[in-house]
Amino acid sequence: MKQLTRRELIKKSSLAFIGISLPLITKTNHLFLKMPTPNNMIKPFSVNVPQQVLEDLKLRLNLTRWPDQITGSDWNYGTDLTYLKELTTYWQTTFDWRKVEAEINSYPNFMADIDGHQIHFMHIKGKGKRSIPLIITHGWPGSFLEMMKLIPLLTEDPDFSFNLVIPSVPGFGFSGKITDPGCNSEFVADIWHKLMLELGYPRYGAQGGDIGSGISTWLSLKYSSHMMGLHLNYISGSYKPYLADDEKLSDEVLAFQKTGSEWSAREGAYAHMHATKPLTAAYGLNDSPVGLCAWIVEKFKGWSDNGGYIENTFTKDELLANVTLYWITQTIHSSMRIYNENSKKPLVFKENDYVKVPVAFAQFPKELPTPPQSYVEKGFNIQSWTRMPAGGHFAAVEQPELLSKDIINFFSGLD
Repeated sequence: MKQLTRRELIKKSSLAFIGISLPLITKTNHLFLKMPTPNNMIKPFSVNVPQQVLEDLKLRLNLTRWPDQITGSDWNYGTDLTYLKELTTYWQTTFDWRKVEAEINSYPNFMADIDGHQIHFMHIKGKGKRSIPLIITHGWPGSFLEMMKLIPLLTEDPDFSFNLVIPSVPGFGFSGKITDPGCNSEFVADIWHKLMLELGYPRYGAQGGDIGSGISTWLSLKYSSHMMGLHLNYISGSYKPYLADDEKLSDEVLAFQKTGSEWSAREGAYAHMHATKPLTAAYGLNDSPVGLCAWIVEKFKGWSDNGGYIENTFTKDELLANVTLYWITQTIHSSMRIYNENSKKPLVFKENDYVKVPVAFAQFPKELPTPPQSYVEKGFNIQSWTRMPAGGHFAAVEQPELLSKDIINFFSGLD
């Protein structure tokens, strides 16, 4: 096969991109744009990304301009150059998005119109004699793909199982992008509640990590009469319980705050960018697949229980499935800006705010800084607190058996 010159690649890429612009708008608007459906209508959905989009991705990978790197710096300055080149080569030569599509489409997928917002979700009915409706919410830089390993573990037991609802947060994955201000975790919780009612679930449970924990917490605060229970594996970083004016913080809470501040200074630049100027970063990330990959994969390396090597925890295919989802849906900016919206509406409890529903927390050892249980209990009705032996921030991918067992133990014990 003839090796194209850089100029030929640029020309071919430009023509390919121009060529697919019209089909993206006319033939596959259900993937990328709002669907003109009546309110509260739910329709079956399947993923079928145009081949031109995947070909354009490979052309852009071929055109990557690589930076230099300090010798022997590994991941200390950010995503390691040697590993990213290795991952990119695999992306170009071996990774198969069509296999990801086939796995997604092997489960029932739907698109719902909730108040004019297009929400993608998976809905898998449990096989148990007793099945509880459960909505599970992902965070950033993850996606609904994180939950795929949980599906058989939570739905196939013949005695007790869950009717799983796994949505994509607005601005993530195949859900629509909300370009009006105000799409914060509370706003998403309102959409989730309407979705569950539309599905015929007036009583349900919720589970979440990362941004999903904040969304699930807002669900429990606002719709407690509809909630069976809440299971979390992360506490929102903005969480502050109500404290009386004369109440002093304990030594363990002060120690946690110090640890959190040190972590933020060392690792939190991404969050500050997301919360302040996400659009500036998005120009480059939306244009360069390798740049996007570096931005996302660094977090999977830094926040997981991998013993120093990312592929001790994630396969290349798992990493690239998630990155490719962000690429093909062009959702890096729309996903980042929920940080900005949440910074204007933090999870700060007022005097009468308290999560009354039963709450379980699964604490994984390599999770981001987690408040002590005593501090969490000031705002949450903690009924179960499990200290896990392994795992990190992406618990559903890293330790699906541990997480699913804790979810089952908690909800199966509720009335």
